[in-house]
Amino acid sequence: MGLGILKDGKWIPQRDQEDSEGKFIRPSTTFRNQITADGSSGFKAEKGRYHLYISWACPWACRTAIMRQLKGLEDAIAMSVVGAEIHDNSWEFTNEPGTIPDTVNHTQYLWQIYLKADPNYSGRVTVPVLWDTQTSTIVNNESREIIRMFDTEFNEFAKPDVNFYPQNLQTVIDETIDAIYQPINNGVYRAGFATTQLAYDEAVTELFDALDHWEKVLANQRYLCGNQITEADWCMFTTLFRFDVVYSVHFKCNLRRIIDYPNLWNYLKDLYQQPGVKETCNLDHIKRHYYRSHPNVNPTRIVPKGPLIDFDAPHNRDHL
Repeated sequence: MGLGILKDGKWIPQRDQEDSEGKFIRPSTTFRNQITADGSSGFKAEKGRYHLYISWACPWACRTAIMRQLKGLEDAIAMSVVGAEIHDNSWEFTNEPGTIPDTVNHTQYLWQIYLKADPNYSGRVTVPVLWDTQTSTIVNNESREIIRMFDTEFNEFAKPDVNFYPQNLQTVIDETIDAIYQPINNGVYRAGFATTQLAYDEAVTELFDALDHWEKVLANQRYLCGNQITEADWCMFTTLFRFDVVYSVHFKCNLRRIIDYPNLWNYLKDLYQQPGVKETCNLDHIKRHYYRSHPNVNPTRIVPKGPLIDFDAPHNRDHL
């Protein structure tokens, strides 16, 4: 997630792109190397070697922060956090509450890290970023792949018996992450950044069709893939957590709120209340980022006071 672009190593402020029909086009991630426990990939899982760059505002980045936290990898993988708002230089390391400075590369802007990896880099500058301090390069900037590496390749340094990708559910987990990506995770952005009525209508219809589907699924099972939490749930969680606070209003995803879905709402509270999760949920950064960083969507940059949502309220998922 990020605005602006590097072209041949030069930073160019630029807004997100849409096609000729006004549909938001999410650029693909660029760094796709893999860390493996045995090092066969060229990047071995080692304590203290890798550094994670995130934004508390970004749902894609927060997936990785949640996985790092739940797996108990805080001592194995250090982390830096950018400021909430994006301006002409995109993600910036600031002194505001909730940020953590770049203690590895000592940069001011995230795009400078991309240039350290490739001085001639052309492309988007997005979080999360997983940096290798040994080879001084970006290993990976694809959130789905980073959470998988944290979940499966760092077990030597992780909490014992914490596994969100169990062997018997791997196929269904992958299929579920695929199924929620375009209509839900990316769907809120397709609706919010659409520049034509047709593009918006298509995105918001697919979004709520998908939410309706998972509301029915969650009537009969506690989590997306059955009765245990998996990677798919954390991929869903970061979108649902932001939905009523931001996407419902800012991105015009307002057919229904998550709180209007009995099963999705209680499922969201269930996940939020898992030990360690709320520490990764910074509503101040989330609200200020969206409402102040997208002047094409919210020209006044006014941040609303509400809504008031009690994510700590009791849920009813235990019976499942």
